Amino acid sequence: MSVESTPDTAVTPSTPPLSARLAAPWRLIAGLQWRAFSLMAAIFALIYWLPVGVGRFDNAVMESLHLVKWYAREHVLLCLVPAFFIAGAIGAFVSQASVMRYLGPRAHKGLAYGVASVSGTLLAVCSCTVLPLFAGIYRMGAGLGPAAAFLYAGPAINVLAIVLTARILGVEMGVGRAVGAILFSLAVGLSMAFIYRKEEKEKATVQMAMPEPEATRPLYQTAIHFFAMVGILVFANWGAPGEAASGFFASVFAVKWWLTAACAVVMSLALLSWFQARLWKVLLSAAAVVIAGLSFPFQPLVPFMVGSVGLAFVVLEKDGELAEWGSLTWGYAKQILPLLLAGVVVAGLLLGRPGHEGLIPGAWVSASLGGNSLGANFFASIAGAFMYFATLTEVPIMQGLMGSGMGKGPALALLLAGPALSLPSMLVLRSIMGWRKTAVFVSLVVVFSTIAGLIFGTV
Repeated sequence: MSVESTPDTAVTPSTPPLSARLAAPWRLIAGLQWRAFSLMAAIFALIYWLPVGVGRFDNAVMESLHLVKWYAREHVLLCLVPAFFIAGAIGAFVSQASVMRYLGPRAHKGLAYGVASVSGTLLAVCSCTVLPLFAGIYRMGAGLGPAAAFLYAGPAINVLAIVLTARILGVEMGVGRAVGAILFSLAVGLSMAFIYRKEEKEKATVQMAMPEPEATRPLYQTAIHFFAMVGILVFANWGAPGEAASGFFASVFAVKWWLTAACAVVMSLALLSWFQARLWKVLLSAAAVVIAGLSFPFQPLVPFMVGSVGLAFVVLEKDGELAEWGSLTWGYAKQILPLLLAGVVVAGLLLGRPGHEGLIPGAWVSASLGGNSLGANFFASIAGAFMYFATLTEVPIMQGLMGSGMGKGPALALLLAGPALSLPSMLVLRSIMGWRKTAVFVSLVVVFSTIAGLIFGTV
């Protein structure tokens, strides 16, 4: 009996119809991440239609490069580097219990807001330099209200800037700026605390349940170390009060680098005595600073930069408090510095440097700031919020704008919003407390500045 076998039938794939073949590429694109694809398409379109060769665009690009170059040379070394070290030291050497006792959500309101405002007054920094310090106290448990008051007070309540304002723009403008800045630091902080009161209440409840950490050293040792670092930041950035000026501010300016060096010596002794720094590292760093100072006697930035590198070398340890200090400092630098530099480039591209124009014509700004209307004050607050003002540069800029017809109300509005905010600082604040809180903080500053300008313009 024979069994007939049937041959295996070969399965051959059928050719897909034309419609399916045409739809395949679109299905492939649909499978991609649309956000990444849209971003790539937008960047390509921007590059493809880049207006290279147009005079205003080419000039704006050069202005952005000039501004970021100046910022890197003058502001990063003298302001941001010390601020990064101070912010890192807050996390490494200041107990969370101490921050919560004076600035926490359950702290006495008068004490918390008083400490925040006074701290800002003593620092006298710009809107970018205050960011690492704000990040340090906020992440250590400070309440949103006192932290926001500190964030505004740092650049706004600058004693030297207020004195310079009174001298150049008149006593009335100087008094208006001083009173407005002090009141705003409290108003902005209290408003932030009220808007986010539910979140702050939950934060305070969690903090109350945390055990209070034991102090590792006496308070006076930490205080001396911090006063020395703050002294370096303040004296190194002490601005010239004017060509014909005399008195306290001029006297301090004449010896600012000697005072900076004295604070550096105190900090070095504190590191050796109380923070277990290695003697050979401190001596080697000090010797390098002295050699740099003798080699470049008329270029104080050189020994200052060498000293900053030396401090980084001192805190370069594998473990212990110094290692934690170095790690936190580096973490703040990585988070904040790239965003700041990017923001400065964009600000320079749009608005240029003082005395130079970017993409936005200066005539538009001047024409929108005349009189004392609601629109003029609001526009002044918005313009000040996005422009970048280095410490004390806002005064001569205001002098030029007022000479071109700017009303005194919009001038005060810009003086109250400008030093406290900038496009670079907004980008960094988003990474610290999120877009929503950043938008609320910026809106409060703009609204309060507008109101103050309207009131001041009618007096």
